[in-house]
Amino acid sequence: MTETLWMGALLLVIMLVLLAGGVWIAMTLAIVGWVGQAFFTHTLPAKNLFSSFWESNASWELAALPLFIWMGEILFRTKLSEEMFEGLRPWLNRIPGRLMHTTILGCGVFGSVSGSSAATCATIAKVALPELKRRGYDEQLAIGSLATAGTLGILIPPSITMVVYAVAADASIIRIFLAGFLPGLLLMLLFSGYIAWWSLRHPDKVPPADPPTRLREKIRLSGNLIPCALLIVFIVWVLVAGWATATECAAFGVLGSLAIAAYGRSLTWKNFKDALMGATRTSCMIMFILAGAAFLTKTMAFTGIPRELAEWVDGMHLSPYALISALVVVYLVLGTALDGISMIVLTSAVVLPMIQKAGFDLVWFGIFIVLLVEIAEVTPPVGFNLFVLQNMTGKDSNIIAKAAIPFFFCLVLCIALITIFPGIVTILPDLMMGAEK
Repeated sequence: MTETLWMGALLLVIMLVLLAGGVWIAMTLAIVGWVGQAFFTHTLPAKNLFSSFWESNASWELAALPLFIWMGEILFRTKLSEEMFEGLRPWLNRIPGRLMHTTILGCGVFGSVSGSSAATCATIAKVALPELKRRGYDEQLAIGSLATAGTLGILIPPSITMVVYAVAADASIIRIFLAGFLPGLLLMLLFSGYIAWWSLRHPDKVPPADPPTRLREKIRLSGNLIPCALLIVFIVWVLVAGWATATECAAFGVLGSLAIAAYGRSLTWKNFKDALMGATRTSCMIMFILAGAAFLTKTMAFTGIPRELAEWVDGMHLSPYALISALVVVYLVLGTALDGISMIVLTSAVVLPMIQKAGFDLVWFGIFIVLLVEIAEVTPPVGFNLFVLQNMTGKDSNIIAKAAIPFFFCLVLCIALITIFPGIVTILPDLMMGAEK
């Protein structure tokens, strides 16, 4: 290995030591970035620290994050979340795992609106975790499913990560968006399949089934779903139609949830203030981590570690599938220190020519790399969804990572399936837009 890669290994060790010592996550990322720039580059770390913190948070698109989190807080602190679960309960009563599947369904639906892994994870966790715990469901399974299902926010279009990849690869954004739907559905089925299998193996850890419900009663209880379902449909509709941006959709979500809660007489001045303060705390936590990650990403760019790692793989002259296997390892390693967008931007110049030379479709590789980014979101030490849930639940990130391991393997299985059957990715864009590349 070259001197640059040894430098990357040293920075990773420093990060692990700081995290083990209980240093705040955002501070850990910033400290490692500072050390990397101060000792291994000729740039000024102070100047880059200020610019990174400002650039990472001064974003119109990022404004959607606190708004979506506020929407989740409103649903959580009023009766809306309880009413949603009551509406879903009779329909999921016969399925192994029952209401546990709402974490997967909720993340899939909300991910199509938010386009953000962090917003999806935080919002659905705020609504689902208290309800599932109150009803007696296994907390570890719920946390593990939320950590990984939250990543559906970047796989199910629209997705900022997909847009960044499309620009870097000079590929059609629409084709890549279309390519994400079937893998997203496949991943939801794999997650739900594991929940059902786990529930059959551990019947003592799943609340007993409710008595059979008549169809008329099911329909009556489903009336609780109508207000929130209409709100979600409206948000998705205006987004897909191009009438509103993701940030504007988030604002509609907040206004809609406030209106529904007020109409149902569950909105009070106290829970309004509690929801606002809860959203502020969670948003500040996420943005602080984003800022630290942005500074570390700038350090990685200055040191050239991602490019060096990609060139090292290129120099091996591997066969196509050996190349794919090596890239899986490379991106998993990078995912321990970088966010998904940075992984794509810093390696695309070297990796994309390798992929084209090996004969792989760039649209297919886009979904492949998004799935790897999803894995990075739940991979210690810098798994972003792990940090989000750590701050929301108070549990150690290693405990959350352990709970997510079975779902981690579902992600790996999904990658294997789209590699063996690439048509899962390419069939929808080919049908919708023809065979033209």
